[in-house]
Amino acid sequence: MRGIRGLAGAVGALLAGLAAAGAALAAAPAFQPHDYVLKDFRFRSGETLPQLKLRYYTLGQPTTDAAGQVTNAVLILHGTGGSGRQFAAPQFADVLFAPGGVLDPAKYFLIMPDDIGHGASSKPSDGLRMKFPRYDYFDMVEAEHAIVAQALGVRQLRLVMGTSMGCMHSFMYVEMYPDGAKAAMPLACQTVALGGRNRLWREMAITSIKADPAWQGGDYQSEPQLGLRGAENMLILAGQSAWPMQIAMPRGEQVDAWYAGQIAARLKTAEANDLIYQLEASRTYDPSPDLSKIKAQVTWVNSADDFINPPELGLAQSEVKRIRNGRFVLIPFGPNTHGHGTHTWAEFWKADLADLLKRSGG
Repeated sequence: MRGIRGLAGAVGALLAGLAAAGAALAAAPAFQPHDYVLKDFRFRSGETLPQLKLRYYTLGQPTTDAAGQVTNAVLILHGTGGSGRQFAAPQFADVLFAPGGVLDPAKYFLIMPDDIGHGASSKPSDGLRMKFPRYDYFDMVEAEHAIVAQALGVRQLRLVMGTSMGCMHSFMYVEMYPDGAKAAMPLACQTVALGGRNRLWREMAITSIKADPAWQGGDYQSEPQLGLRGAENMLILAGQSAWPMQIAMPRGEQVDAWYAGQIAARLKTAEANDLIYQLEASRTYDPSPDLSKIKAQVTWVNSADDFINPPELGLAQSEVKRIRNGRFVLIPFGPNTHGHGTHTWAEFWKADLADLLKRSGG
């Protein structure tokens, strides 16, 4: 019992640390922000935007070979609702970016974009609201590649990796640009079209917002709080893991207090139209048909307690067989894992990343 109580205290401290992540992000001055503008960007929907602004962050410096080609660039892609700045969080940066770490900036040139519709990149809330072009993952990956190839002049990435949505983008990147990366590490996703429960929870979140009369077709004067509360409820639930939550909050009043803090914090920054677009962008995702064409070395990592990508479906275990240089790793469910969010806690998969870099060229 003493061990369980100690573990509960540790998990509680871990949850408190997550609440303080914003302060940690502010303490990462080494991340260098840049903006790149694509003019007359044409989306797959046929719509165009006169100027598509892309924000991205870099860490470290590019190294070139005798031919002048960058050899050490690593593209790191965030999840739905995230930003390139999120990778300054200690559970990621302090593990990977520390001196001697697997992605030590003294060795690698790290590139972390804000995807279309996210962060400081162009998005509906900039002014167009629901008249913003209806982007999808193809458009987002195309914009990521523009940062790499056009803004930075990188012909081939040493590695592309990503979490959740960024996991899906990683698969698409090495399919759309077969020679664009030597290695890929997708974290927390599947390679099939989004159906079943994965599509269901997204649609529930979207329709929750649109059903709120205050949404007004996207032309609201203030955020539709009722609809956003329903959407954020789905996002909170989808990201959690049962075991550590049960240990940290075994009593109802503990759960209630934690939830009250979570929903209040999320509603302060939630933007309804941006969230609708972010969730709908996955509607055309399906890299499965072209998995056999992937040239890069791939290590694909999911976690056993992931609500969004449940391992019992057996999808990844089957699909990875079609990737010629692919390996699949399933992180076991445990009291210290983080559900879908395990993708950002590098301690669980840093050894697999080191192995991937080694087998794809050192």
